[in-house]
Amino acid sequence: MRGRGGRRALGGARAGGGQGRGVTSARPEHEYDPLTDPLPQGGHESPWFRSDNPAPEASAPVQEPASGPVYPPGPMGAPEPVAAPQEWYEPVPPPYQQDWYPAHEPMPEPMSGPVTTADPSTTAPIPAPAPIPAPISEPISVAEPTAAGDSTADPASTRALPAVVVPPATGGRAERRKAAKGKGRAAPAPAAAPATAPDGRRLTRAEARRAAKARKDSPAVIASRVLGEAFITLGVVMLLFVTYQLWWTNVRAHQEAGSATKKITQDWADGRKPGTFAPGQGFAIMHIPKLDIVAPVAQGTSKAKVLDKGMIGHYDEGGLKTAMPSDPTGNFAVAAHRNTHGEPFRYINRLKAGDKVVVETQEAYYTYEITSELPQTPPSNVSVLKPIPVGSGFTKPGRYLTLTTCTPEFTSTYRLIVWGKMVDDRPRSKGKPDALVG
Repeated sequence: MRGRGGRRALGGARAGGGQGRGVTSARPEHEYDPLTDPLPQGGHESPWFRSDNPAPEASAPVQEPASGPVYPPGPMGAPEPVAAPQEWYEPVPPPYQQDWYPAHEPMPEPMSGPVTTADPSTTAPIPAPAPIPAPISEPISVAEPTAAGDSTADPASTRALPAVVVPPATGGRAERRKAAKGKGRAAPAPAAAPATAPDGRRLTRAEARRAAKARKDSPAVIASRVLGEAFITLGVVMLLFVTYQLWWTNVRAHQEAGSATKKITQDWADGRKPGTFAPGQGFAIMHIPKLDIVAPVAQGTSKAKVLDKGMIGHYDEGGLKTAMPSDPTGNFAVAAHRNTHGEPFRYINRLKAGDKVVVETQEAYYTYEITSELPQTPPSNVSVLKPIPVGSGFTKPGRYLTLTTCTPEFTSTYRLIVWGKMVDDRPRSKGKPDALVG
């Protein structure tokens, strides 16, 4: 692209009819100078570069570039010289918003005109920064906004802001750094305020001691508290004991009785010959169909070895020795718990005349029929265990059954007695009796 000076020089040479070379600018012909060349108009088409423009006259003098900025001629002309370097643009006013100012105060006019630089000699020196004020401990009164131009504020219109108390920094730099990180030590507990009387005066040392002594619990209060805790502990222990007696002992007794029954049937299957049974050894199984009772019968009435294990004990100790089911005559007397430890005889009071009780041994099934009952008798009445039980209604020797247990329930004050007599003696080879089959 050629400059304006170059084109003028070429045009002048053509118009002069071959006279000497015209004076040209010092810059290359292809360089465009925005200060000396006219501004392009209409995009890429400039009036100086159109083919229909007439060539400039040769007689027009060619001006050399001045030392300062030279503005091309044009419709806008050169701007007026100004002292500041803002000659190419005007300052743009800031975007004001109407809601920043009260409704009665007009908005300021945007700035216009040249910006002048203040004389440094007339500029006041910048004041030194004010010292940081101490922490504020009193309320701050702030006046409410007033109308423009009103320099006085009504004291009644001021409102007090809450005081901002800045606690003084304590400790060294390390402590402050730890506190900022949240890893510092906890602040010490504040000291207790001195004791004061109701009238506001401070108590003396003697008065403070008397007040502290009065605040302590009296011996009666401490004793009642200890007694209450003892009662609560005793109640918890009793509750646990009752739970053990009424529930857990039955669970354990049923397990032990079931194991004893399996052992007896296994001995029978192995063909062991019956003989003298040791105390606590099981030898028979009693069935009470009406009560759905199936329990092993062991030798003796030991509480620990027999009764507490959920088994039925056979009276065969000392002066209370009774007959066996296989004996031709006699009284087969047994005992069992009515409550707790498996409680196999809990509901024998429900047995009525004609109900059946079957005693199963290794050789046979012995079926007894209930005949009578004694609701209550003292434990010392051992006559109910004789070969012909007293009070049973039997008058001559026979093969009898006597069931004994404690009464009333959950006590051992008296004994409940139920009697029966044998009505069937069936060998095992003939199968189960009708009482068990039905």
